[in-house]
Amino acid sequence: MFGSMFGTDSSAQIKEMIQNGAVIVDVRTPGEFAGGNVAGSVNFPLQNIAEKVDELKALGKPLVLCCASGNRSGQATAYLKAQGVECENGGGWMQVNALV
Repeated sequence: MFGSMFGTDSSAQIKEMIQNGAVIVDVRTPGEFAGGNVAGSVNFPLQNIAEKVDELKALGKPLVLCCASGNRSGQATAYLKAQGVECENGGGWMQVNALV
């Protein structure tokens, strides 16, 4: 259960998405993001996701979302999927970083 909730049992799928050009979106705060992040990732804090849906859709690629633990990125993934955005929860940014 926790594997799918935090993205750990779908690491092969996440890795394939990244290899195929998915955009890595980190939903942590700007301060957290500045303290370390996946190279090439973009920062869209969770509290701003609702107002950034059009901007995220305009990227024109699937999204892999990450945060510190997978909780916030899970929330963002559920919201964005409901808005028609192709995305998956990658879990913690360090997990995603290991797949890059």
